[in-house]
This record gives sequence, structure tokens and C-alpha cells, in this order.
Amino acid sequence: MLNLSKLAAALLFGAMISASAVAAGKAFVTVNGVAVSQTLADALMAEQKAKGAPDSPELKNAVREELIRRELVAQEAKKAGLEKKPDIAVQADAARQGVFIRAYIIEYVKKNPISDAELKAEYEAIKAKLGNTEYKARHILVKNEEDAKVIIVNLKKGAKFEELAKQSIDPGSKDNGGDLGWASAGNFVKPFSDALTSLSKGKYTEAPVKSEFGYHVILLEDSRPLNVPPFDEIKPRLAQQAQAQQINKMVDGLRSKAKIE
Repeated sequence: MLNLSKLAAALLFGAMISASAVAAGKAFVTVNGVAVSQTLADALMAEQKAKGAPDSPELKNAVREELIRRELVAQEAKKAGLEKKPDIAVQADAARQGVFIRAYIIEYVKKNPISDAELKAEYEAIKAKLGNTEYKARHILVKNEEDAKVIIVNLKKGAKFEELAKQSIDPGSKDNGGDLGWASAGNFVKPFSDALTSLSKGKYTEAPVKSEFGYHVILLEDSRPLNVPPFDEIKPRLAQQAQAQQINKMVDGLRSKAKIE
């Protein structure tokens, strides 16, 4: 839930900046008579600082060395005639596009900051969804109700839940005795959640629980108070998620207005 989408991650941290992709400006360093622009150096500095690097002389020196190394290799590539190859030209165009995309996203995020109030509202919504309790549960998932009823009958006869779980069609838990680990009720679909929270410790559902996935037999092994991390601890993750959603919404808006054939 708190992870960046693949699209947003690609837009924010995508293509590596290349010397040929940034317009010439004041020289930052000159390599074999070729000027590497201050604009490019500033962009690379900003990229590293966005990733957490401190603004320091050491960072500036590291950026200078990196740009020198890139320019040296780029010059050799030109001497070898690689820029004239069609497949290389396509890659260069893609890198250039990536630079512009990334620059636009950075500017967009700056102009549309996520406020603390928005992040706190999302935090409270997550807390409300998770509730105050987490549960350690097992389940057996089958395709039809009759199979679930047979499992319940066998449980009443003394069969072990872990053994019966081998019949489950849930690949994530069937080989582990149906174990779902510790989770809040909000992590499950509503029919499952409602049944789980109605159980007492050590009890299982005595009627099949239907969900969009099939029919469940659920065992509650234990429960405990849920300790949600404080806001300041997960604020960076919430900000990333909010920015990703904001960027995706912006791109969706552009797509809805675009003529695509």
C-alpha cells in the first residue's frame, strides 16, 4: 500500500543524464577542449542531493570526476562512429526524452507539494482501516462450498488444520499449514475480515466463508494489540506514495486529453 508505483518510480528516478542531452551553457570543466556545461553539473548535483547526498565540496568533486569520465568515454564513442548507428541514435533519443521527463516531474512536484495536513489525514485513514488489533490466522481456501463443509466436518472429528490445509488452493499458505502470519483485519477482504474478527482464540469458522476467491475455513490462533508506527516514522513513505499517486493522476489527465491513434 505504501510502495511507489512502477510508473512513478520510473518517472522520478529514471534515465541517467548524459552530456549530449543537456543544452550547452557555462563550462563546468573542459575535457580535451570540449566544455562540459555547468547546467549538466547542476543537474547531476541535484539528482544526488535528491537521493540524500549532502551538499559538500566532496560531492562537487565526485560530480566533476564523474562528468570527466563520462566525457572521455563519450569522446571515444564518437571517434568510433557509434553516434551514426541507428540503434545508438534511438537510445540517445530515449535518454534525451528521459531527461526532459525527469526534469518536468521534479518541477511538477515542487509546484504541487504534498502538505503535512494531507499526509496526516492519510495516516489517520490508514490507522482507522487497520484498527487496534492484529490477528494470527490460518485458512483453507477451496473452490466450492461442499469441499469447505467437508473440511469443517473433518476438523470436528479431530483432524489437524495444518494437514487439511494441504487441500487449499491458496499457493501462498497451503504448504505452510494455511498460516497467514500476523495481520490486521483491514488487510483482508470484508467477508474474511468479518468472520475473522468474530472468532475467539483457538476457534475456527463452523460454516464456509464465501469471498471473491472461493470458500474459506478460517482458524484464529491468537490476537494482540496493533502498534502502528508514529506519523514521523512513516511520513517519508507516505510522502512517496502521495507523490506517486499525484504523478499518476497528472499523467492520466494528460492521457484523457490526448489524441492517441
